[in-house]
Amino acid sequence: MTSTHHPPRPFGRTLCAMITPFTEEGALDLDGAAGLAARLVAEGCDGLVLSGTTGESPTTTDAEKAELIKAVRGAVGDRAALVAGVGTADTRHTAELALAAEKAGADGVLVVTPYYSRPPQEAVAAHFLEVADASGLPVMVYDIPGRTGTRIEPETMIRLAGHPGIVAVKDCSYDFLGTQKVLERTELAYYAGCDEHVLALYAVGAAGCVTTVGNAVPAHMAAILDAFDAGDTGRARRLQLRATPLIEAMMGAGLPGTVTAKALLGRLGLPAGPVRRPLLPAGRETADGLLGLYEELVSGS
Repeated sequence: MTSTHHPPRPFGRTLCAMITPFTEEGALDLDGAAGLAARLVAEGCDGLVLSGTTGESPTTTDAEKAELIKAVRGAVGDRAALVAGVGTADTRHTAELALAAEKAGADGVLVVTPYYSRPPQEAVAAHFLEVADASGLPVMVYDIPGRTGTRIEPETMIRLAGHPGIVAVKDCSYDFLGTQKVLERTELAYYAGCDEHVLALYAVGAAGCVTTVGNAVPAHMAAILDAFDAGDTGRARRLQLRATPLIEAMMGAGLPGTVTAKALLGRLGLPAGPVRRPLLPAGRETADGLLGLYEELVSGS
């Protein structure tokens, strides 16, 4: 494999795992989604992941997922790639959602390992291959064993790379060695799915990131990659480390990123709204703390 400075970027470089805004009554807020998407793109995101875990995909309906794609496409046009989360624990349903995402105007699909049933590797591979064959959209495989209960072993990932429709990986494996093995042996475009790994993974050849923290600070996350691309690795390191307190508070403090992202966006007066059950909103103290860390980060940028 020949190494290039810029690996293939099928869905852009700085992708935001966008929250799904709801109204105070809990309905889908399409105007809010359009406004938030436009802001994210204006501030440095060239890709958006809709209806991922951060987008509360387990509690939105199939119809809402399609409506969300259409509303965001209307807001951002072709200024950003739209990757639609279609992952479920049911292969047939996932394939149906992939077709629906294609019809609604998505550029690609994010497919998570089937969760809860803990399929063996042969079944994991069969799931991804069937979904990749189901629509004309390229697939980003989502490896997050901490949530699904099943990891995608490097050998399985290398096998999946042989399918022309499987082009990218959202990596939350927390297995840096396994990731590098796949990077070394395939042309898969890796995207850091954990905000604390953005620079580290980029430095060994990732295509970019899918950031949850970017809902609040898209420009900062883009700046980390800008600095690295410009050869200013010292600045890239400083920017990554400066984001650590906010990353920890949003992603490592025991609350799901959806909950903390919506709490912070709410404090900033941006579209967010409540979370849907079984999630519960962050308390006032948590939201105040997030706002303080946000203000510290943006004042230092």
